[in-house]
Amino acid sequence: MPANFTLGSRAPSGSKTVIIQMFEWTWNSIAAECTNFIGPAGYGFVQVSPPQEHVTGSQWWTDYQPVSYILTSKRGNEAQFQSMITTCHAAGVKVISDIQRTLADTLFNHMTGSDSGTGTAGSSFTHYNYPGIYETQDFHHCGLEPGDDIVNYDNRLEVQTCELDNLADLGTDTDYVRGVLAAYGNHLISLGVDGFRLDAAKHMPATDIANILGRLTAKPYITQEVIWGAGEPIQPSEYVGNGEFRYTTAVKNAFSGGGISSLQNLDNQGWVAGTQANVFVANHDTERNGNSLNINSPSNTYITATIFSLAHPYGTPSILSSYTFSTTDDGAPSGGAGTCSATGGSGGWLCQHRFVAISGMVGFRNQVGSAAITNWVSPQAQQIANADSAWSATFTTSLPNGAYCDVISGKSASGACTGAGFTVAGGSFTATVPARSAIAIHTGALGTGSGTGTGTGTGSSTVAVSFAETATTTFGENIFLVGSISQLGTWDPTASLALSSASYPVWTLTVNLPPNTAFQYKFIRKETDGSVVWESDPNRSATTNASGEQTITTSWR
Repeated sequence: MPANFTLGSRAPSGSKTVIIQMFEWTWNSIAAECTNFIGPAGYGFVQVSPPQEHVTGSQWWTDYQPVSYILTSKRGNEAQFQSMITTCHAAGVKVISDIQRTLADTLFNHMTGSDSGTGTAGSSFTHYNYPGIYETQDFHHCGLEPGDDIVNYDNRLEVQTCELDNLADLGTDTDYVRGVLAAYGNHLISLGVDGFRLDAAKHMPATDIANILGRLTAKPYITQEVIWGAGEPIQPSEYVGNGEFRYTTAVKNAFSGGGISSLQNLDNQGWVAGTQANVFVANHDTERNGNSLNINSPSNTYITATIFSLAHPYGTPSILSSYTFSTTDDGAPSGGAGTCSATGGSGGWLCQHRFVAISGMVGFRNQVGSAAITNWVSPQAQQIANADSAWSATFTTSLPNGAYCDVISGKSASGACTGAGFTVAGGSFTATVPARSAIAIHTGALGTGSGTGTGTGTGSSTVAVSFAETATTTFGENIFLVGSISQLGTWDPTASLALSSASYPVWTLTVNLPPNTAFQYKFIRKETDGSVVWESDPNRSATTNASGEQTITTSWR
């Protein structure tokens, strides 16, 4: 590996780390969705389809057979691609480009599987001749008959130099090919791309990938697809920041009846470390080939598994946003122009990223981050937060006293919940978890509940203290409350309470505090990069009433 390049920890930087795979969406429709939903919902990254010229055809997989590195594809042209990046960045969302094995199926490993044809930008090609780019000597020819396709996956050399499904296998061990691929990567970086997904990474030696990445002008976020089979010599541990397919299989098996209580300690499974793994319940391949749960899985298991993946601290989670299909080859509806309803899909699009339970858990992930799991409760194999029947219990929690919204069933708005609400008091709360579902509460979603959920608190009486802080902010900045008592986080910014901006520039929050209690507090501002700005001294002081409600009105200083 070149001395000037190290992968290190591959978890994305910043407080917003959830990735959406916007499968087959056009650049213009992704740009609009970044502004209208993805950014406001708190997603950190969009993963887009390969942007380079590819073979023609309506099937989804044509995007993954590169013809040239001209940025004209079914998704749009280069100007539209850059406009999408600029628009998503303005919405606080970063962009990961799917880079095939020519630098876009994870764009490093191959070109087309067709023997000849014309690409989406008009470029003509034959199987080993791509005019102005590659000729026969730039590809591996491993000598197998017929067709040089991989036969034995137990043979490392064969897996990494023969062809996968007739796709012309690039000689990534040659200086020329490495230079071409790095130049393409640098062009994408110059347009503002923040990361690459390297498809079929195990079909290239890790040293080849490292050499190419070492030639890049920046250090983008890298995630690599390494599908491992039992007994195969190529190990996921050879690659860092890779897609952990063993996680996908384990989640499928557990939620399909194997027992989800086994999923507590995922860093002890012998997999890639959570800090280096990109995890997903399903991606575009596995939802088609049966190797994962998908939207058609029975008993709501796909949704509950996705909720789990966003709640558990292992790995960087990706959410697939895709479309309905009749055959595994079906391309996107409406030419890839994605459309969604307020809470889901429209016109054949599924828009899983808009499901209330999933987008609600994105906020949970942003608030909780990679904090360790505590107070794990598992009374039976299929029960940590769901089972075939409703589960009523009193749960221990380290959350401060207060009224919380269940982000699975609704949202927090102006101190109220559009779904269920739960009251934490004395370190516990009582709730009924619906069958094959879940509940989730966190300090960033406060309010009094309504709707179909159930839940009550236990413990001593409290005073509902409403804070109203006038503060001017810029897009992406938020105001939080922290103070001297445990209910206000004991001065710990990571345990601070989020205020609602619904009445901006007045930020509001109602929290239940113990009666007749003197406390100190301050408001803090969390910047888009996660840094914290404190109000100026001195600390503010207040004393709660003996009972009832109380309002405290202040302005930022």
